[in-house]
Amino acid sequence: MRYVKDILRLKHQNQLSVREIAGSCGLPTSTVGDYLQRAEAAGLSWPLPEGLCDAELAERLLKPAESTGPSGSVKPLPDWPALQEQLRRKGVTLQLLWQEYRQANPEGYQRSQFCQLYRDWAKTLDPVLRQVHQPGQKLFVDWAGLKVPIHHADGSVTEASLFVAVMGYSNKTYVEAFANEQLEQWIAAHCHAFRFYGGLTRAVVPDNPKTAVTRPCRYEPVLHRSYQEMATHYGTVVLPARVRKPRDKAKVETGVQIAERQILAPLRDQRFFSVAELNQAIRPLLDKLNAQEFQKLEGSRNSWFEAQEKPALLPLPAQPFELATWTKATVNIDYHAIVDYHGYSVPYHLVHQELETRSTAATVEFFHQGKRVAAHVRSYVPGKFTTLEEHRPKSHQRYLEWTPGRLIDWARKTGPQCAQLVEQILKARPHPEMGFRSCLGIIRLGKGVGPERLEAACARALRFETCSYQSVKSILEKGLDRQNPEPELPLNSPVHQNVRGQAYYAAASKAEGLC
Repeated sequence: MRYVKDILRLKHQNQLSVREIAGSCGLPTSTVGDYLQRAEAAGLSWPLPEGLCDAELAERLLKPAESTGPSGSVKPLPDWPALQEQLRRKGVTLQLLWQEYRQANPEGYQRSQFCQLYRDWAKTLDPVLRQVHQPGQKLFVDWAGLKVPIHHADGSVTEASLFVAVMGYSNKTYVEAFANEQLEQWIAAHCHAFRFYGGLTRAVVPDNPKTAVTRPCRYEPVLHRSYQEMATHYGTVVLPARVRKPRDKAKVETGVQIAERQILAPLRDQRFFSVAELNQAIRPLLDKLNAQEFQKLEGSRNSWFEAQEKPALLPLPAQPFELATWTKATVNIDYHAIVDYHGYSVPYHLVHQELETRSTAATVEFFHQGKRVAAHVRSYVPGKFTTLEEHRPKSHQRYLEWTPGRLIDWARKTGPQCAQLVEQILKARPHPEMGFRSCLGIIRLGKGVGPERLEAACARALRFETCSYQSVKSILEKGLDRQNPEPELPLNSPVHQNVRGQAYYAAASKAEGLC
């Protein structure tokens, strides 16, 4: 602003011409003329208003002058903040916004001036912070926007996604194709990247996909539980970028662009029939990318990584991470919870409770209020149940302990007649379990009357072929077990002339057959 003040002083106080002022200040005449025009438009002369600081002078003097149209009317300036919001929407371009501006203002700015004015305005918005990354501190990860078609034998075509990881210090890049962008592939991509680098950074910086962040927040984002478990297993932390702030992960944004240009573009004319085949084509191009020399720096991604970053990485754990899927399940009335169509038992007092389930390829675990309450070997048989005896109520455990052989052995302690009666009851049922309650009831009758009376009652029930709990109970209640057994009467039929006998009926049957 010192030159501006000198220009105004020489013009208004000394009455010098533009050329003389330019020679005195060592400035181009066009610059002097521009400042004088701006001062006149802003209503400034010499001396300047008292108390006007340099910042206020610059704001009044350097404010963009409004252009005029062919008819002398002032060209309207677009609403730049509103245009900025529109540009954030997918598919909206500056060209489209200019066309809409011209439709509303036929005498407005042409495209080139419109775009230049927007760029000048955008420069004043948010200065870019140059981030300095230390070796081994951060790994930036993201999915590439471009997909790669995969052609299958049945004629169908699917799209493979490209996972890109970039080291913060050395820029060493890892690229791998996956069948989709689901949680299982997202976790596998990280594990493969860690193995590729041979170590871990202190932090991993992803975007905000649902497989990474379940609830985005500027201050306290909520990570997906499986993703958090992976980070804990490897001893690193996840620091998601802010929503709609690509500069937070500028390294991988640039890495994605480089991968699309130097890996996907050379493969654009090839047809791939599997993701594995695509990765075989990617690997030599990735090695070439990491080995090529920097344009403005000494060395390459590989040399910087080996010399500076690899020694600073954290070691890999002894065992690779095993993906666990977290879901929720409600305990049914039979104290079983269903996971992938298979039922697993939990303690019976948790009936109707909602539990968290952690499923791996080998195990299924259940958690209630953060505490593990059950664990099972995973079964993939649908419609079946896996049950632990300790999860049953005591009454159910005692009931299930009974078997036909055990019931008969227990009845034999009372006497042989009781054992025979129990055996008859079990044999008479289509399924032995149908007679368990009857047998248990008969055995329990002995607690009230004693084994001698129960043995006698069972003998009487066997004699009259009334083998049931109600029959034995009735015998005991009426005291029939104390009566002497009645003598058995002969069952021979009496001989009498009115009794026709067996021979008569045999002859009658034969006669009917001849007819």
